[in-house]
Amino acid sequence: MKVIETKLRDCYIIEPDVFGDNRGYFMETHNLQRLKDVGINVNFVQANESFTERKNTIRGLHFQAMPHTQAKLVRCPEGAIYDVAVDLRKSSPTYKEWIKVELSKDNKRQLYLPRGFAHGFLTLTDNVRFCYEVDNYYNKESDGGILWSDPEIGVDWGVEDPILSHKDKLQPVLSKSKANF
Repeated sequence: MKVIETKLRDCYIIEPDVFGDNRGYFMETHNLQRLKDVGINVNFVQANESFTERKNTIRGLHFQAMPHTQAKLVRCPEGAIYDVAVDLRKSSPTYKEWIKVELSKDNKRQLYLPRGFAHGFLTLTDNVRFCYEVDNYYNKESDGGILWSDPEIGVDWGVEDPILSHKDKLQPVLSKSKANF
């Protein structure tokens, strides 16, 4: 497993070891001890999966507010996405900064986001399957988000007229959100 630092504090790209032969491949999607060995001390308690049918769909920017905040390990085993992470931790030197990382079936990369981040993604292909593990259970009352186009954050999604859910169209800007990290 290769761990690559990003410009955001505590947020890492993870390239798993992939073992292939004439049948296909095998890889560990996560290994608790290997993550701890590189300084990622997390214990995942829930795994989630979403399917998005159409290219140019944005899901996000979402988070779980305190006290139910979540760290995430995300991957895209089918299709391709731009995965976006936004640091919302007010005490962080990278507060309000964001990154965009391509995750795909082909590159098998994963992204680790610590607690206190907003997360979203843009589908680059049709028929995207997205999987993620979290270290805290979902809590409806703590469900929060930020408008995908919030000018204070300024994410460059690379698409002008994305497909959005009704909920994501109505998310507040950061200054009016539940972000309390």
